[in-house]
Amino acid sequence: MREPMREPKREPAGMDLIHLLREVTLRLDLAGAEFAARNGLHPTDLRALIALLDAARSGEELTAGRLGVRLGLNSAGTTALVDRLERLGHLRRVRDTRDRRRVLLVVDAGAVALGQSFFGPLIARTLDLLETFDDTERSAIHRFLTGVRDATPDP
Repeated sequence: MREPMREPKREPAGMDLIHLLREVTLRLDLAGAEFAARNGLHPTDLRALIALLDAARSGEELTAGRLGVRLGLNSAGTTALVDRLERLGHLRRVRDTRDRRRVLLVVDAGAVALGQSFFGPLIARTLDLLETFDDTERSAIHRFLTGVRDATPDP
């Protein structure tokens, strides 16, 4: 005797968006890995550069210690990362003008240009897409992405 067919389990409302967000995250991660591989970088190097650029954009100064915390790295790993990026010419260590004991990390303009040459077209297409949404829709997208970011645990 055959068992009766069971209906597939229904996913909670909104799971389609979760799956789509996961796919977008995967594609962006793969693009980042391709950029890193093309430029002799480790994926952590790219995450470090992004963290430094995001910090600079928001007016935050990062030291090696703060970068390590942000990336979930120990002190030795952070030092190796910063040394490697400095050797490659992607970042510089500069003394803080207010506290000469502090050393800040600054992304080199060449690294910014390199990133722009690879990610610029994706950013442009994304900005073009955002132009198709009105202010209310962009506000909802912003609220959603901010909520997802805030729901994600820090390292």
